[in-house]
Amino acid sequence: MVSLQIWTLIVGFSVPMIISPGPGNTLLATAGGRFGVRGTAPFWFGFEAANFIWCLVYGFELSRLLHDAPAAAHVLKWAGITYTLYLAYGFVKPSASGKKAAMPRLSALDGFLSVSLNPKIHSMIFVLFSQFLRLDIPLVQQVLQITLVFTLLCIVCHFPWVYGGHVIFDRFNGERSVKLQGYLFGGCLAAVAVVLAFTT
Repeated sequence: MVSLQIWTLIVGFSVPMIISPGPGNTLLATAGGRFGVRGTAPFWFGFEAANFIWCLVYGFELSRLLHDAPAAAHVLKWAGITYTLYLAYGFVKPSASGKKAAMPRLSALDGFLSVSLNPKIHSMIFVLFSQFLRLDIPLVQQVLQITLVFTLLCIVCHFPWVYGGHVIFDRFNGERSVKLQGYLFGGCLAAVAVVLAFTT
């Protein structure tokens, strides 16, 4: 069983990393602002499902190939940037008509891809398992426990982003406000893509 001291370190590492601003949380807040908490639920489910699955992958060391192959990491980075720009375009395009419903809701697959193509999440999960796995505890037990706890922390820490986006932007439903929201959301995502492009 993982010790209380290790759990404290895991939580202390995970919470600031999960709740801090970044591409994933920007997407969650943006989706919450555009679609509300209920409308964002499929995207959010896919988002957390990807966190869960990648924890298992990293925990069981199946992704060592990605870590050991810089070219694969490079491809992942640029695929993530391209996908973020695609999502940004999806928010800006319907803003020209001012129709809030013009943009299709983000799906569970969108959520899964946004996590899977996010280098920050891969590095965070890799560090989580490389630092906190112990040789004196059965691997399967540790990986499952850490994966479940990390996924629960993700759900708790991501909810304020989804709900906050909903609360802030739901107050502005006029045609002009909807256009501004689309440009704001799209601009934020485009800015995230640019930052990702110039970071290692």
